[in-house]
Amino acid sequence: MRTYRELFATAEFTALFGTVSAQVAAATLSGTALGTLVFAATGSPLLAALSLFGSSFAQVVGAATVLSAADRLPPRATLTGLAVFTALTTALLTVPGLPIAAAFVVVLAQGLVNSVGGGVRYGLLAEILPPGGYLLGRSLLNMSVGASQIAGFALGGVFVAAVSPRGALLAGAGMSLVAAVVARFGLSARPARAAGRVSVRETWRGNRALWSSPARRAVYLGLWIPNGLIVGCEALFIPYAPTGASVLFVTAALGMLAGDALAGRYLPASRRRALTVPALVLLALPYLAFAAHPPLWLAAGVAAVASAGYCASLLLQDRLVELTPPALLGQALGLHSSGMLTMQAVGATLAGAVAQLVSPGTAMAVMASASLLVTAGLGVALARVDRRDHHPAGDPLGRAADRSPAGR
Repeated sequence: MRTYRELFATAEFTALFGTVSAQVAAATLSGTALGTLVFAATGSPLLAALSLFGSSFAQVVGAATVLSAADRLPPRATLTGLAVFTALTTALLTVPGLPIAAAFVVVLAQGLVNSVGGGVRYGLLAEILPPGGYLLGRSLLNMSVGASQIAGFALGGVFVAAVSPRGALLAGAGMSLVAAVVARFGLSARPARAAGRVSVRETWRGNRALWSSPARRAVYLGLWIPNGLIVGCEALFIPYAPTGASVLFVTAALGMLAGDALAGRYLPASRRRALTVPALVLLALPYLAFAAHPPLWLAAGVAAVASAGYCASLLLQDRLVELTPPALLGQALGLHSSGMLTMQAVGATLAGAVAQLVSPGTAMAVMASASLLVTAGLGVALARVDRRDHHPAGDPLGRAADRSPAGR
């Protein structure tokens, strides 16, 4: 499978593509509206950042308790139920006079319930597509995320300006219902990938097996930390440009879309590992320019160039799929998704806290510098893993763990 046209020849992929696109557009539209409401009510960059990414804090709780559900629940019913839950709770945020604290409780509940969603979606993707098709399929889904974010942020800006933030939240709830309908009637009724009950014990058992491999540990850290720190920069777009934040969000999404298209469709397999660390550097380096507080048009270009570096996540996910046994694939991808979203919330919180002390532009530069330092260390760790790949006798890459009961 080498072309995007081949992907759409698979009917279930088309339905999954539609479900993911509608859900991402709903989340970005709703997040923009809620962030605007919170910033207008409090004037706090920290609370505005938390309203955008705070639900991700609940992802770490979900990853530790219910993540085994990603392989133990039927995918169609799960995706449909998650979308309906998101729609109802987003509509709840529009209640007039809802306290800020109550809004954050709703946001955290969304994060906890949706912590299973990433593993279900991307585990299903690996089932739908033939062997070797995951990277191409995931790259197109990532591109749909970029396009849906563009649509969501653009619609969010229009709804907030022309209607109201609460009107934008209702529109986001409606989009989530669209995602539920597409999942219910577009996906086949597949059984769960693994037998057994959903439990904290099974979740921990699977997570231990996944984390036992030095190769997977390095990949997970590469997926989580640089990404989270740079999302912290994006969490400051509203304080940096209160009337032009949508422009920054849209151009950043365009850059991510372009990077994923190049990596997924045109980058040869032989070059993927070598270009992973340079992509992580690209993700952070341009944000140093925000220390000079560039005007909006220049800041938009900087954000677009930097966001092309998000393709590093695609390259690292390809490694993760190669390193994971089928019975744990949903949980492995769910752990990636939950950890990534949790680190995004941490990054947004750190960035918001720094912006309480310095200007938003300076805070972005601080976060980018931290990401570059982390990337330098990860480059050494990933290079060590690659050397072990060429000398398997010296490093079993967690295969003993893969033969454990949780790995079968």
